[in-house]
Amino acid sequence: METNQAAVPPARRIRTPIMLAYGFGTVAYGVKDFCFSTFLLFYFNQVVGLPAADVGFAIMCALLLDAVADPAIGFLSDRTGSRWGRRHPWMYASALPIALGWVLLWNPPALSNAQLLLWVFAMSVLVRTAVSAYEVPSQALTPELSADYEERTRIMAYRFLFGWAGGLAMMILAYAWLLGPSPGHPNGQLVRSNYPAFAAVSAGIMVLAILVSALGTHSEIKRLPRAERTRQSIGAHFAELGATVKNRAFLILMAAGLCYYCAQGVSFALSSYIYAHVWRFQNQDFTIIAFSLLVGAFFAFLLAPRISRRMGKPRAAMWMMAAAAFWVALPYMLRLAGLFPDPGNRWMLPALFAIYAANVTCSISATILGSSMMADVVEQSEIETGRRNEGVFFAGAFFVQKCCSGLGIWATGMLLDLVDFPALAKVGTVAPEAVDRLTILFSVLYAVLAFAAAGFYRAFPFGKAEHEARVAALAAGKTEMSAEA
Repeated sequence: METNQAAVPPARRIRTPIMLAYGFGTVAYGVKDFCFSTFLLFYFNQVVGLPAADVGFAIMCALLLDAVADPAIGFLSDRTGSRWGRRHPWMYASALPIALGWVLLWNPPALSNAQLLLWVFAMSVLVRTAVSAYEVPSQALTPELSADYEERTRIMAYRFLFGWAGGLAMMILAYAWLLGPSPGHPNGQLVRSNYPAFAAVSAGIMVLAILVSALGTHSEIKRLPRAERTRQSIGAHFAELGATVKNRAFLILMAAGLCYYCAQGVSFALSSYIYAHVWRFQNQDFTIIAFSLLVGAFFAFLLAPRISRRMGKPRAAMWMMAAAAFWVALPYMLRLAGLFPDPGNRWMLPALFAIYAANVTCSISATILGSSMMADVVEQSEIETGRRNEGVFFAGAFFVQKCCSGLGIWATGMLLDLVDFPALAKVGTVAPEAVDRLTILFSVLYAVLAFAAAGFYRAFPFGKAEHEARVAALAAGKTEMSAEA
């Protein structure tokens, strides 16, 4: 007996208010991911004084529990039966645990180094699990809202736009205010007493985004597929889960995501080091660069649906990912060749603005397309298994994303140790050789991972025609079943 309905959502265009509310929820993940990736290692290494490699290892260890939590949440979400449907109970319930874990993470008590590392591990587990309880069911709504091939790319474009806008707005708030300069402290990121307010404000933003999204999409519950309430053994549950995740298209997207999000994790975790020690940013520079990333996110929002229609999702994702690798490496290669403006030169910031905007446009476009392809895997799997497992598929994708964020932090800690980058370093005191080695290793690592992701995207096994044929077949089957009943 099947555990949930094989209902096919209509191929429709989502109303703008619903789309805005749905997309706004990703502000929560954008804030969490930006702060986690950009400041967590920096805070515990450069502010608290823990070794970078140890902090990275503690964060990576938290991923071991994610390997269980994320698929479990997706699986249980697919089978949740309530008057609020399958997804919304999880979305509402996640808000308070996220806020609690977040505030505790950034406010560690006075502990020994070993105890502080345990604190980082435990709070990272709490935050990651609570975020999964919201983000996995929320992502699973994408294929449920519409079966239209192009509309799914539009839905994902909204999600990524709000996710990046939320993270970058938090970046501006952090650099300009919460962790900004004050009398006697020109670099507020190094002042420990700034972090409690930073944690409280970011926690409040995440809770607001979650509740707005859950309430704003609540009216859609009656249109979404519902779980059938049937009993099944634990062994049968795991057998069903195993059959689902063996899907070839799903595994290809997981491999692409593994490569890209590892590259992104390293990039985010190194950004504070590069801004401070390579480009020697001053106070207003951080805000300007944050704006360049927001410009890139906006252009990706416009570009991804258009290139999807023109080139098809797999081919477009491949080219966007390859272009992202080029733009990331460009300023560092020009700098080593003596062709890039030096820190303090009036052309340095405009050049970085343009390059960063181009990189973000390409990388976000690729991930929008990849996420849209993940939504299309749902119907392919349904044809093969008779089940809709949106939660399982997006749990896998979300686990890879979080896993690579942690792996990126761990890899960054290893890179910093490899180039002998000192803890508690002051701007201008790090040996130029260490800075050069760091930028070379980062550029090469990012390029290798990005080109690997591009190859996996191109290998995705189907496009629009195949998807529409499956949707039609499923709809026809559902109609026949209704007529027989």
